Amino acid sequence: MGLFDIFKKKTAANETQETQEQVAQNEAIEDELNTSGWDAITEAVEKVYPDQKNPKHYGTLIKWRLGGNDPLDGISIYDGGEYWHFVTFGLTELYDKESEDQEYSGYGMEFTFKLKKANYENEEGEIKCICGILQAIARITFSKGEIFAPYEYLYTGQTQGIDTQMKSNITGFITIPDPQLAPINTPNGKVEFVEFIGATDSELKAIQNKQLTVKELYEKLGSDVTRYDREEVIIC
Repeated sequence: MGLFDIFKKKTAANETQETQEQVAQNEAIEDELNTSGWDAITEAVEKVYPDQKNPKHYGTLIKWRLGGNDPLDGISIYDGGEYWHFVTFGLTELYDKESEDQEYSGYGMEFTFKLKKANYENEEGEIKCICGILQAIARITFSKGEIFAPYEYLYTGQTQGIDTQMKSNITGFITIPDPQLAPINTPNGKVEFVEFIGATDSELKAIQNKQLTVKELYEKLGSDVTRYDREEVIIC
């Protein structure tokens, strides 16, 4: 079983779909915390999608700080036309400033991901699957302190696809700076948006073997949108 296999079968038992506005309101009411960090991320993304004030959103019911299993407070999914654009909330300080690092907010990064729309048997299931994978990657950061910077790769070791049907060639990821979301300065410090792009086992092994760099693979892909049905651009 690969790193993300469990999330392809996971139901949303500990997640609920809410609008971003509802989640922010609930946090403010229930926890009596300010949402300045959350609001700064929302403002940045709304500059890209000005007409999407209430995107699809999956909020975690039991927060990590309250003993929950998922470290991200929520994930918003914006409609990019031909793809879904995922943006995480939770790797940075969304509320009050708590860390001593005055330059960066929390871990200094939030994750993004773009999934190509297609005739999925269960589109909502594919969206939930990506949310589970982003939570899994974030858990690595929360548990081990690992920071994911642009132009790195994440080799999972699994041979089955990350999609719910496990039929695609996409088994892991490379990272880039999200081209649509530049770094921002929030009241709690700097935030960078690190985008994950799906890659195949052979492509990731080629990077491991120094046959090419992450930047070179990204150039070969020619897009930052992950497509489950694409062909490999390099074979080991």
